[in-house]
Amino acid sequence: MTYDPGRRRADVGGGRQPALRSDFREPLRAQRDPLADAGGRVRSNRDDHQRWRKQSWLGRFVSTYGWRAYALPILAVITVLVVYQAVTGTTAPPTPVNAEGPVQGPPTIGATGTGIVGAPPKGMTQFDANLPTGILPEGGPFTETGAKTWHVVPGTTPKIGQGTTKSFTYTVEVEDGVDTTSMGGDEAFARMVSETLANPKSWTHNPQIAFTRVDDPTQTPDFRVSLTSPMTVREGCGYDIPLEASCYNPAYLGDQSRVFINEARWVRGAVPFQGDIGSYRQYVINHEVGHAIGYQKHEPCADNGALAPIMMQQTFSTSNDDDARFDPQSVQADGKTCRFNSWPYPIA
Repeated sequence: MTYDPGRRRADVGGGRQPALRSDFREPLRAQRDPLADAGGRVRSNRDDHQRWRKQSWLGRFVSTYGWRAYALPILAVITVLVVYQAVTGTTAPPTPVNAEGPVQGPPTIGATGTGIVGAPPKGMTQFDANLPTGILPEGGPFTETGAKTWHVVPGTTPKIGQGTTKSFTYTVEVEDGVDTTSMGGDEAFARMVSETLANPKSWTHNPQIAFTRVDDPTQTPDFRVSLTSPMTVREGCGYDIPLEASCYNPAYLGDQSRVFINEARWVRGAVPFQGDIGSYRQYVINHEVGHAIGYQKHEPCADNGALAPIMMQQTFSTSNDDDARFDPQSVQADGKTCRFNSWPYPIA
């Protein structure tokens, strides 16, 4: 076909124009909602309103507030409980203080009696005095025999602890004739006693108990913590089992409530403490004072490998099998062995 410019112009001039789509001359219409149902029905607020009216009041509440619908009732309940506890003074029961450490409880505070507490049981003539853990370790010198009289070491402390049940007074005393020079003098002994009893891991962790150190010779204390020679200890504590020990005698010489601390042990310690003299001294103070404030019985090792209870006779052994040999009334042989421990509340 031959191109004819004249014809092209004629076609244009004659009105033959390309056809235009009619929808260009009509208003534009929105496409249907692609999320509408299969029939192509357009969403409408009217439908939503109808669904809203068909919902229960609970459904409308959840639709409106979302996660808050669950949180609000819980907060309301908590608020009511807090208000109730504030008005009535009721709360969850407190954790007993005795659950915080290996210590028996509660103490029999104010118990009366004249029996020596902590003394070896009588009648055990077949006891093996060579119990390996009970022997006195090698070490420094000590005074074999003192004068059987004591002098009060000067010094006082303020009240330590709450003492809701009992506030104990005590003196620190040294037997006349005992030479304390090698251990720092009388004051060093007294300081160890006072600082041990003031430690938060000691007995005043229990709010029932408080201690005050006094030194007035005209005042009768609740008990006397007394550094004493081994021969005098044997008189005050007994020596049915031939091992060096300490004890509490509530009626020594009739009217003295005396905590006997054996000087031989103070100087040399005990085998179960593996040469840790400081920890042993803290132990023997806490243990014997424990008897003085009302813990009358000894305890066995409760769990193998755990810290020993402070009222266990750790001077002799931390093994129940050993302890059962000299205190069968309190301890049964069961193979359990604890680790030495100096404190009533070691995790305080």
